[in-house]
Amino acid sequence: QSQLVESGGGLVQPGGSLSLSCTAPGFTLNYYAVGWFRQAPGKEREGVSCVDTSGASTDYAASVKGRFTISRDYDKNTVYLQMNSLKPEDTAVYYCAATYSDSAHLTAAKYDYWGRGTQVTVSS
Repeated sequence: QSQLVESGGGLVQPGGSLSLSCTAPGFTLNYYAVGWFRQAPGKEREGVSCVDTSGASTDYAASVKGRFTISRDYDKNTVYLQMNSLKPEDTAVYYCAATYSDSAHLTAAKYDYWGRGTQVTVSS
């Protein structure tokens, strides 16, 4: 059962931007490390970015470093993924995931709670 909810996906032209949001209606996301993952058709799920509970430690996949920014709003119980300079190869279903741990990782197996995903399509 999904316990996280992603939003903000859509269709955008190459070079454009999107901001994804991840909320947790059933629990306090602030106590969890959060990661963003994506899966394109025919490809394995890959880690995109992650943030620890303090918000001070983040990590990014090499393919998105310098273009994507992860952040969290403790008042809104929400984690964001700001995606700039989008490329067609960024097209995928994007998932957020949470783990009850201070530290964050880009490894999907370390996460316990997942959302159902939001589609991001980059195309002209």
